[in-house]
Amino acid sequence: MKVLFLDTVHEVLEKRLAEQGFQCIHLENTTVEEMAPHFDSCGGVVIRSRFPMNAAFLSKLPHIQFIARSGAGMENIDVDYCEQRGILLFNAPEGNRNAVGEHALGMLLSLLNKLHTADREVRAGKWRREENRGEELDGKTVGIIGYGNNGSAFAKKLRGFDVSVLAYDKYKSDFDDSFVEQVELNEIFKRADVVSFHIPQNEETLFFADRAFFSSFNKPIWLLNLARGKIVKTSALVEGLKNGKIKGAGLDVLEYEKSSFESFFDQEIPEDFKYLLESERVILSPHVGGWTQESYFKLSDVLADKIIAHYC
Repeated sequence: MKVLFLDTVHEVLEKRLAEQGFQCIHLENTTVEEMAPHFDSCGGVVIRSRFPMNAAFLSKLPHIQFIARSGAGMENIDVDYCEQRGILLFNAPEGNRNAVGEHALGMLLSLLNKLHTADREVRAGKWRREENRGEELDGKTVGIIGYGNNGSAFAKKLRGFDVSVLAYDKYKSDFDDSFVEQVELNEIFKRADVVSFHIPQNEETLFFADRAFFSSFNKPIWLLNLARGKIVKTSALVEGLKNGKIKGAGLDVLEYEKSSFESFFDQEIPEDFKYLLESERVILSPHVGGWTQESYFKLSDVLADKIIAHYC
């Protein structure tokens, strides 16, 4: 079977597929027009987020059997169309869940201890101890929204702290983690000091965290989003930061992201985003929560496991 690599992934995927007789074709730096000669013979594609796998593109591949996404989210793929055509979808949330959990914990500790501001000030010759007095994580209640691979990985990282961990997942129940309390969303509104998102982006979750969401909390919260940018309405987040409902935010993803991360700043910067850029209560990272040296390998290795298990 011919497999088209449309995005750059770790070489272990090609190596393992080639060992099983798959023909791997590298098209990472080509246009759709330049790919066209391979479409009739294509059996599978490997992607990250370079461009959408929609009906317009997939209709050009008459014999495609599978799409393998190096990552967790599938919002870049027309899942309904794939189901209609019987195109298998493989993703690899197991490959980067540990990285996401560690990144979330790092963001949270940095926010609480003001490490991001303290570092900049010391480098600038400012020795401001009182202004950089932090808060301890111990004793707080952490609410995790979405308890799949990434949410459970973050909970695991919290076990070494004296915290209460609440988890809400609309589609999952009977968690087998004794250190996590399964709750309804209303309990997170009542009790959480920290809220972390680990849910996919779809019609149900688009701008899930809006003004009404933030207004529902009984006390000010610290917010983490390492899921998808459009889960959080930026205008509502900024409003919450201004009115004190949100004490600080760690954002690995943003509402304004494009399908190609590399072209993120090739657009006019909205006023709400400017506020985030200038706020000392916000930590930003460029969608790298699941993008470590180790996860880069594991994402491809997991995909290889799944493709080979199905076809070989």
